[in-house]
Amino acid sequence: EEQKEDNNSTECSESGIMDLKFTSSRKYISISVPSKSQTMSPHIKSVDDVVVLGMNLSKFNKPTQFFVCVSGVFMFYLIYGYLQELIFSVEGFKPFGWYLTLVQFGFYSIFGLIELQLIQDKRRRIPGKTYMIIAFLTVGTMGLSNTSLGYLNYPTQVIFKCCKLIPVMIGGVFIQGKRYNIADVSAALCMSLGLIWFTLADSTVAPNFNLTGVVLISLALCADAVIGNVQEKAMKLHNGSNSEMVLYSYSIGFVYILFGLTCTSGLSPAVTFCSKHPVQTYGYAFLFSLTGYFGISFVLALIKIFGALLAVTVTTGRKAMTIVLSFLFFAKPFTFQYVWSGLLVVLGIFLNVYSKNMDKIKLPSLHGLWKKNVEERKTRTLSQTV
Repeated sequence: EEQKEDNNSTECSESGIMDLKFTSSRKYISISVPSKSQTMSPHIKSVDDVVVLGMNLSKFNKPTQFFVCVSGVFMFYLIYGYLQELIFSVEGFKPFGWYLTLVQFGFYSIFGLIELQLIQDKRRRIPGKTYMIIAFLTVGTMGLSNTSLGYLNYPTQVIFKCCKLIPVMIGGVFIQGKRYNIADVSAALCMSLGLIWFTLADSTVAPNFNLTGVVLISLALCADAVIGNVQEKAMKLHNGSNSEMVLYSYSIGFVYILFGLTCTSGLSPAVTFCSKHPVQTYGYAFLFSLTGYFGISFVLALIKIFGALLAVTVTTGRKAMTIVLSFLFFAKPFTFQYVWSGLLVVLGIFLNVYSKNMDKIKLPSLHGLWKKNVEERKTRTLSQTV
């Protein structure tokens, strides 16, 4: 029995030693989880991480995030619009809208390449054929939009750009057979009437009004209506990044425009003119491209944090302020028809946003307002009686 007890105590001591060894060995087993700032891959990120221009907005509270995003959108896009109109105010530059787009695409490609080098995953995920289509649509959107400024007032161009819904709805009806509700149809009607009124006012007060500008900006709107769907589908299907999209679409578009200008002999006169005015052309074009590149970063951050409804509201306010500043900083004829037609367009934008967010925006009905009024009267009568 004593021997058994000794054996048991020996086994216990041995097992105790083994347990101690095991537990002591377990002390040194650790699993390190990377923090938000030490992410292993751009595709393994926290949903809450929103980084804009190297600044992590996730560290701030919601009001600070909103203030930073709105400030960025207004600051960069107001400077963008001012510089765009300033470039075209240079005497003799109006025929070179396509060359400005070429320079802008070159700068965007450089910015996209720099941003792509700062992230860890540099692979191209979206096929080259898709990028060729996106680049063609991007050239049409930005090239025609820039060229239209040679024929239109800047406020008229901005008003047209606010009305992208019209070609989107027309394409949805004829291509996909879509049906739209009363709010969408009302939005399109308000935008159409506002556009017609604004264009008629522009043709009345502007001595250099040309219908070619209206055709150019309308074609730019059609391309812009298509490009958004193609980009979104490509990025979701192939999990591509924003920097990749910018780099390849704008670099291929740069080749398209360069080839077109070379074939039409439009490159040499533009280079000659810009070499005589380097600061007013290349200098302003660099700042113009840089502010546009930064501005879209804040718009995307605003959409990610607060949703498309608030982002559309902010960008619409920015466009309205751009039109006001355009009349303040650049001498041009003015009529109150601009105000009423602009308000019609704003009403159309509101109706479009409302139709997409009917579950979030509850507008009171006439019956509800009447019922509430009757209840208030009953309450007042009862209180007076008491």
